[in-house]
Amino acid sequence: MPRPATGQVIERRGERGTTFGLRFRAYGQRYYVTANARARPEAETELANILADVRRGIWRPPEPVSEEPKPEPTFHVFASEWLAARAQEGLAERTIEDYRWALTHHLLPFFADYRLSAITVREVDRYKATKAAEGILGANQVNKTLTRLSQILSVAVEYDLIAANPAAGKRRRLKSTRPRRSWVEPEQLMALLESARGYRRPLLATLAGAGLRIGEALALRWADVDLATGTLRVLSSKTDAGVRLVDLTPALREELATHKADASWDGPDDFVFVTASGRARNRSNERRAALLPAIEKANAKLRKLGIASIEGATFHGLRRTYASLRAAVGDDPAYTSEQIGHDDPRFTLRVYTYATKRRQRLTGTHRQAFDRALEWAQMGTSSDYTVPVVLSQVNAETRDAA
Repeated sequence: MPRPATGQVIERRGERGTTFGLRFRAYGQRYYVTANARARPEAETELANILADVRRGIWRPPEPVSEEPKPEPTFHVFASEWLAARAQEGLAERTIEDYRWALTHHLLPFFADYRLSAITVREVDRYKATKAAEGILGANQVNKTLTRLSQILSVAVEYDLIAANPAAGKRRRLKSTRPRRSWVEPEQLMALLESARGYRRPLLATLAGAGLRIGEALALRWADVDLATGTLRVLSSKTDAGVRLVDLTPALREELATHKADASWDGPDDFVFVTASGRARNRSNERRAALLPAIEKANAKLRKLGIASIEGATFHGLRRTYASLRAAVGDDPAYTSEQIGHDDPRFTLRVYTYATKRRQRLTGTHRQAFDRALEWAQMGTSSDYTVPVVLSQVNAETRDAA
């Protein structure tokens, strides 16, 4: 028995404006005809009339049958349109950057010239195997690109360009791995700061000592930093709670004062962290330029002290380092949550419990290095905490390891 008559209106935009096509099933076959309509409601009415005629058996295909527009779009064309549409939806710039990274560096080099219907389950699995064999991305990152592919193809299904999404489902993913610790523990922090050179030290100190996101730190101007009162204003943030006034510790205030004294660009409107030409630094480059070299040098010091190396740390993870330090010195979690720019203090409470228990378990050089970071993180008279450590020993060990 033939399938019942069903259909949909296809809207296409071209150089001559918008045209409408009618795609429907009739008498067991699939048809596509050009609608005689200037607006979508007219096209929908015409489709309804055709389907009614099909049910009565009086509709006859036009002679000749209109051909569906060809060629089918390539993945490059369709994915580019998809990304542009996401940007128009108002997604955060960082999200769009993340989408663009998956497309330009991974998906397009493989699928760019494919017609959408040529992206089959087999080809998706071949892409997955190719990325795994390259060894450049971890399993979780490969899966992240597959998620983007699935998002794009799901829209192609909605547009009736393909029948099903070949990138959907867990079977199209690699076995995920547990991510490495993405933050720097307090006992690792001083080695990291002492391994950073030039602007890198005050940048890393600001992230770990004030809890800023990397984008917030790179957007800072000297007008936002009040060294006299020991505060800085975060005006550029991805959330409303992120717009805030942050208290500087004496140590961080000294870091920034030294950085300003050495800066060629120190006017109120100048960025705190700038290139040689006075421009704001690009966040996409800073992990490679600032964080990874400091980690490499810090790990050499940490190995000599018998402390675990820093692995998998990110700029964002330094916000957790900040929260750990504030918890360990006894700051109120609500205050820390406000300083870090969170509406919900649950993250701070989890870190508070973890940090205090961790310090209790540490002994020897680990405990000394941890407490050295706490001394660096002291807020002066705002905390009753006293670091119970003789620093001369750990200072000497750190100098020996340098």
